[in-house]
Amino acid sequence: MNILLVDDEELELIQLEYIMQAQFPNWQFYKAPDASLALQIANKTKISLAFLDIQMPGKSGIELAKELKKLYELDIIMVTAFQSFEYAQAALRIGVTDYVTKPIIESELLEILQKYRKSNSQNDAIQDVLEIIHDEYSEKLNLSVIASRIHMNSTYLSRKFQEELGIGFADYLNKYRLEMAKKFLLQNKEIAISVVAERAGFNSQHYFSVQFKKHFNMTPSEYRFNPKFLEGAT
Repeated sequence: MNILLVDDEELELIQLEYIMQAQFPNWQFYKAPDASLALQIANKTKISLAFLDIQMPGKSGIELAKELKKLYELDIIMVTAFQSFEYAQAALRIGVTDYVTKPIIESELLEILQKYRKSNSQNDAIQDVLEIIHDEYSEKLNLSVIASRIHMNSTYLSRKFQEELGIGFADYLNKYRLEMAKKFLLQNKEIAISVVAERAGFNSQHYFSVQFKKHFNMTPSEYRFNPKFLEGAT
């Protein structure tokens, strides 16, 4: 499920993502500091749930919620530091699902999110696919095999995966493998590139290197010894 977090305070975005990611590790989080960037994200990726700060520079959370609702159906939770009846009325009129107040209390936030744990069987299937990818990315994986394992038609699963995550199965798997390869490159700088490629699930060192350069604009070796990442940042 794709989650959009919008707040002009970076620490609020970090806190929201931190709390939710621990409980919902398969959710995909997108963060934006303002309405403009939030709309760009929402136009490129289908968002299922959005957390919007009510008061932001430029467009308010209420105004942003109205524009998001025009794009497609999604749930919206407003985040506010104010207990205002006027805000509550405005939010209700545009169909906001719920609201949380700042400072965020973890138990209250998780209580609101309980209904999203098992929203429907289709989402459950996508979560199953993501768990398989995250656990077995180094193995030979393809959509047909996974579809068979979760007892679902591969064509249907492919379409639902694209709809839910805004990215195709093969592209997601490739992207995840590349992210894991980045970690391997930094964890042990003595491991050969060919071993990193194999551990990340790539059959060919050449293909791995081409894909790495395409996505990160540097070769695996350049990334490994880039001063920016010497402290282990990814």
